This record gives sequence, C-alpha cells and structure tokens, in this order.
Amino acid sequence: MIWHFIDTKSSSGNFNMELDIFLSKICKDDEAFFRLYRWNPYTISLGANQNIEEINLEKCKSENIGVVTRPTGGRAILHAEELTYSLILPFSFGLSAREIYNKVSITLSGALAKYNPQLSSVELETLQPDFKQLLANPSGALCFASTAKSEVKYNGKKLIGSAQRKMNKVILQHGSILCGKKHSELPNFLNDQTHIIELKEELADKTIEIETILNQKINYLLLSKKIKKQFENEWEFTFIDSTNLFISKFVSEN
Repeated sequence: MIWHFIDTKSSSGNFNMELDIFLSKICKDDEAFFRLYRWNPYTISLGANQNIEEINLEKCKSENIGVVTRPTGGRAILHAEELTYSLILPFSFGLSAREIYNKVSITLSGALAKYNPQLSSVELETLQPDFKQLLANPSGALCFASTAKSEVKYNGKKLIGSAQRKMNKVILQHGSILCGKKHSELPNFLNDQTHIIELKEELADKTIEIETILNQKINYLLLSKKIKKQFENEWEFTFIDSTNLFISKFVSEN
C-alpha cells in the first residue's frame, strides 16, 4: 500500500471539497491519501443533503464567508480557526467504515497528546445519538451541536467532528479539528434567527477548542507534523509527500 501525504495549506472551500472528491475518484486499490488543509476564505460547508436555503448567503457574501456543499453527510460547519484532515482508503484495505472511523479518532487523540501533554485526557464518545430526533431540534442545522460515537471530545465537549462517505470503491473521511472559537459564530449566518441565542449557548456548551484548553495560540505547523507522524506510527507505514504531484493532476484535469 502506497500512502500519499498531501498538504494544501489554506485554500478555498470549493478547492478543498473538489480535491477530496477528485482523489476519491482516482484512488487505486493499492494506495491511500491523507491530506491536511485549512480554509481561505473561511467557509461554511453544508452536509450533502442539507438545504442551502438555511444559510443567509447575502450575509456570507458581505463578510467574505464562502459556502460549499460537502460530499459527506452531516450538518453545517463554519470552517475557520481549525485544521482539517481527509483520509481516502480503498475497500481493499480491509477495514470497515466503522473501524476506520474509530482508528482515525484514536490516532488523532494520540497526536493531540504528542502536541501538548495537557491534551492527553481527550476521549472518544461511546454513545451514538438519535440523529433523527436531533435534526428536529433548532440546533439540527449545526454539525457541532452533537457528538457521534467515536468522535473526539475533551471534558465532555466535542473537539473533533468527522464524517464519512463511500464513493466508488473507497471510503472518504474528513473532519475538523477545532483550534479557535470562530466556528461558534455559525448561527449568525443562518436565515432563521429565531433561536440564535439558544444555538450559540448550545455550541458553547457542547464544543471546545484547543486554544481554549491550552490558553495559547495554535502552532499549526507543529500540530500538522504531530498528526502526520502519529498516523505513520499508529498505522505502521511511511508517507510519500505527493502534494505537488496530485495538485498538478487535479489542476490539469479540472
């Protein structure tokens, strides 16, 4: 198995999602992709089946906030002060979607502990919420208003949110590692402002960020290095840096 590492730094929402889809389409049975990236401009992503009419597009435009639809499910996320990852594995790898999800969370938890020992107490959610019931609540439009089984949390609050989708003969998983508080401003960009105070309080109660835990700014370069190394250690392989190769392929075919 060839493991490709791709670091695309900060890019637009459309570029980030389209590259994930592109890599999923070209992934071969004997290779895997792992990518780290950020967002410029900050972007709201909607789950694949979410209605874009929930978002105030005029306000997003006036504040230079992008809007994009993810290939995966789930609800809206404001990608801002975060480090995002994506993992693409072929079915031939031999792990089920649930096993991949759990192993990724364990790996990311280990990387956080290596980044700062204060993050050693992160844990995985053991319960699966009733998503149908959650979607009926005012917070149903917000991805980080609930924590799915095996997602990473700290002191009971969600720290990393992830989503999966089976595409062709691969599993695409990507997720947001919350670093700063900007994500909590998502309710400001919803068309329905009826429950805005309640939604902001819910996000504050159910989510937490690395900067809040450590009371210091994030060293994104160091965090990326720790995550990359932990994947190599946990999954027992060595990455090949294929950033330039696959960005060139993506650009030439799009």
